[in-house]
Amino acid sequence: MSAHFLRPPLLSEPIFSGLKQRKMAARVHTSTTTPLSFDPNRAEPDDPVYDYAKLCRPSSRDPVSSAPISPNLPKPARTLTAVDGADRNGDFNVWLRMKEEARSDGEQEPVLSDYYFTSILSHDSLESSLANHLSVKLSNSSLPIGTLYDLFLGLLAGDREIIGAVEDDLKAVKERDPACLSFVHCFLNFKGFLACQAHRVAHKLWLQGRKTLALVLQNRVSEVLAVDIHPGARIGRGILLDHATGVVVGETAVIGDNVSILHNVTLGGTGKSGGDRHPKIGDGVLIGAGTCVLGNVGIGDGAKIGAGSVVLKAVPPRTTAVGNPARLVGGKENPIRLYNIPGLTMDHTSHISDWSDYVI
Repeated sequence: MSAHFLRPPLLSEPIFSGLKQRKMAARVHTSTTTPLSFDPNRAEPDDPVYDYAKLCRPSSRDPVSSAPISPNLPKPARTLTAVDGADRNGDFNVWLRMKEEARSDGEQEPVLSDYYFTSILSHDSLESSLANHLSVKLSNSSLPIGTLYDLFLGLLAGDREIIGAVEDDLKAVKERDPACLSFVHCFLNFKGFLACQAHRVAHKLWLQGRKTLALVLQNRVSEVLAVDIHPGARIGRGILLDHATGVVVGETAVIGDNVSILHNVTLGGTGKSGGDRHPKIGDGVLIGAGTCVLGNVGIGDGAKIGAGSVVLKAVPPRTTAVGNPARLVGGKENPIRLYNIPGLTMDHTSHISDWSDYVI
């Protein structure tokens, strides 16, 4: 092993941290037993939003932080094989791929080798690495690195549903964002990805009744990453928060699978009334930058919302809504139907001639 991979101190650690805390944050996880990882009594309503038969769905769902759009889908096992680094479905092992990328990046940029070792290569699992990286990002004088590391690891360790969602999010960013160089690049540097994973932890705390701590984490993510997702919101898997700055998601919002959301998007309420008051976003939806979706309205599976739109009413599946207030492309009576999945294709401009006379 190169001398550059000698173990360094943890990056960005507060100067007041003691030696014991320093060791806690950077250590390699070896045990899954922790008082923080108790199982909550979780119950999900049987509340499908829309049916989009052609949508490409992940192999399993996340009962902790995903929208129950199709609760009856089968859940095939995601058993990993150490020989080829693939699961039983033939998919590659994201964690092994990340470690390969980290070694390669460290060799190409020796100045980053210590950072890659501390963040990736010194850990024996994705959950340990993620717990460490989030604790470094979100720590402050009130939430020391070691305390956050134990909290995050206790909630992530052994939870294959959350870790499976993390892997699907990594794949989503790599496949849909041409600016993403690698999985490890996304894992370390993309704040939309990190905000989504921090939300998964906060949501699990919320479901366990630990709402005060969940809200504190929400506040730290908002301060550090400029993404404000209420821990009560339910988010699916295969999520891309592209750029992510200014994204706001309310308490009773639901976001399905394979959804792509750009920066400055608000999924909010319409006033100070309580109850179920936030949008329900179906699978495969694309929401353009600067969009506001307000109130308890449904955005159908495979729909697309144009940048800068203000949506106050339900949008049918596989249609496009644009403008302020938003209108359906093709008209309400005969809207143009989409046959691709915009949340996957990231196509923002199809059918532009059908709704705009914009010229330069």
